[in-house]
Amino acid sequence: MSHSQPLAGQTVLVTGASGGIGAAIVERLSAEGARPIIHYGRDRQGAEALLRKIGGNGLRVQADLSSPDGAFALWRDALAAAGRIHAVVNNAGIRTEVSIDAAPSDWRAAWQKEFQVNFFAAADLCKQALLHFRENGGGRIVNMASRAGQRGYAADAMAYGATKAALINLTKSIARSFGSDGVVAVAIAPGWVRTEMAEDFVTKHGKDAAVGDIPIGEMAETAEIAELVAFLLRPSQASVNGATFDVNGGSYIR
Repeated sequence: MSHSQPLAGQTVLVTGASGGIGAAIVERLSAEGARPIIHYGRDRQGAEALLRKIGGNGLRVQADLSSPDGAFALWRDALAAAGRIHAVVNNAGIRTEVSIDAAPSDWRAAWQKEFQVNFFAAADLCKQALLHFRENGGGRIVNMASRAGQRGYAADAMAYGATKAALINLTKSIARSFGSDGVVAVAIAPGWVRTEMAEDFVTKHGKDAAVGDIPIGEMAETAEIAELVAFLLRPSQASVNGATFDVNGGSYIR
């Protein structure tokens, strides 16, 4: 393993990888020697373009994580294609808005879809990965949480914050319960990251609404998050188990 290829020989499943933070993670993992499994929901072209960009040294798997069986199907297909998976990055996520003034059926539908994609699918993948890791000498899980999961969130997006808080707690439980099986689980909690989701928010509410309470005055770049993910997947990083990494420019308010 060369110094420039610290992830050589690792196959890493990245969910929601056809664009945004996920695509940046795939590029970085590839640059550090890993073989990424690019999961995508609908954007096949984006996934194919990304695979070409990293020289074809990876795999591509489609799955609908909004479906109750989606994560199990994803794991089955990814494992069949890869043979061994060394790490999972649960990056896929959605952020929908629903007001407390909404009709009960709309409220419930929004919460259930958000939990299905952001939390239940991630939990299902963790379950399958843990079984696989336990039998194959360990592995790593990186869960993409959010500052919103630590300090609460906006009135119309409370479901999003709740899913991310659950993800942080799940990460800690995995670290405590499966650390002795060679599993390392960590969470990353970004504030605003420059993605389409963020640009849409800025277009709607103005840049200051997003970065006004961030002391450094800027959003994180996707490359920053990707570099951190790659670092946390290094075999040398053993004691980070259970940690949550805040990447929010100093805007975490307790």
